[in-house]
Amino acid sequence: MLVTAYFAIIVLLALCVGLEFTARRLTPPQSTPTAVANPAFRRFQSIFLRAYLLALWADWLQGPYLYKLYRHYSFLESQIAILYVCGLAACVLFAPFSGWLPQVLGRRQTCLLFCVTYSACCLTKLSRDYFVLIVGRILGGLSTSLLATTFEAWYVHRHLDVHDFPKEWIPSTFNKVATWNHGLAVGAGLVANLLAEWLHLGPVAPFLLAVPCLGVIRLSAKERFSRSCQEGLRCLLSDKRVLLLGGVQALFESVLYIFVFLWTPVLDPHGPPLGIVFSCLMAASMVGSLLYRLATSTRYHLQPGQVLCLAILMAFFSFFMLTFSTVPGQPRPHDSFLAFLLLELACGLYFPAVSFLQGRVIPEEKRAGVLAWFRLPLHLLACLGLLALHGEISGTGGGEGGGGTRHMFGGCAIMMLAALMAVISLFTLSRNDIDLRLEGCRGEGEME
Repeated sequence: MLVTAYFAIIVLLALCVGLEFTARRLTPPQSTPTAVANPAFRRFQSIFLRAYLLALWADWLQGPYLYKLYRHYSFLESQIAILYVCGLAACVLFAPFSGWLPQVLGRRQTCLLFCVTYSACCLTKLSRDYFVLIVGRILGGLSTSLLATTFEAWYVHRHLDVHDFPKEWIPSTFNKVATWNHGLAVGAGLVANLLAEWLHLGPVAPFLLAVPCLGVIRLSAKERFSRSCQEGLRCLLSDKRVLLLGGVQALFESVLYIFVFLWTPVLDPHGPPLGIVFSCLMAASMVGSLLYRLATSTRYHLQPGQVLCLAILMAFFSFFMLTFSTVPGQPRPHDSFLAFLLLELACGLYFPAVSFLQGRVIPEEKRAGVLAWFRLPLHLLACLGLLALHGEISGTGGGEGGGGTRHMFGGCAIMMLAALMAVISLFTLSRNDIDLRLEGCRGEGEME
């Protein structure tokens, strides 16, 4: 597995470079957008990107070695499952409040709250006390909820209501975030591996590095923003398209939380460098994102809805593979690693496709509230999955290599089939809705 991981990261990064050049060649040249030439907008965008990308970097640093840290502290897999459940449960509890906290506290205080709670979450990893680690997971759940809502909603409010920039300029900023985010994730895995493995600082080192990154985050504006959860819920219930899209997101992304818990115990017993493996997974996601750009280019004319169906099918096949590669007593780690790469490739296709559809079916002013409600069933499903895994582990005395992991992957495959049915229902309902199609392809017939 050691050689496989290093070989995979080299191949994937080379593939990313090749796809990037291909995507640029196939993308028709465009005139310089007005937004790029506007110095006030560029200054505002730079302030946001510096803060948000630092927050994302700190978040990614904690990905590769979380499970490894708990195992390093000699906790059982069933105990680790409870720690993960506590974090997800905190996300469920705090998600409805994260949208209006800035309205109550103000932007500066909410940003400070995110930095303080996430820093405290990282520092709790220094303790071997189980209760302290639970508190850390709860703080992590609060911080994750704030990260998922606060920065984006602050930006949209400042963009539209304070600076009065055109609404059409908003995607340019979040396209930059998406472009940088994959690179940050790959780099975070490499840096985490450098600290934990090469420098022998242990699995807690990446968490400590995240603290100073969080400490320098700041935004320079004082205005508040307002996002009503009630308006978000009303939009969700009044539009079937929004409801179906929320179902797809809840099903697909909840299994990603389960995957985040399971990938380490599946691969770690076979000795791979976890930071490099994490970078491989993030590079595979980057490949998927670049393939999305190619698939929706003027050369191939695929629609985001079609790409979304493909991503869900790939995820289903990945989990189907994992039900065979994690048979108790007969593990096939190379097959599991390949399945994990396929799942991340599907994620790279999924996120830009679902983001496009969200932008078309959810009004911009209600987006933060609606997405907060989307995350509620998402985290609940993930909690239920991990609790089921914990119950099976505790009841059978299993652990790594036990049948609970295989059964959980089977359940994830079933959830992917349910997500596929939701996508089919969405596009059956919106067959003639040109808003769900890319601008250049609206006249080419109905979406299948």
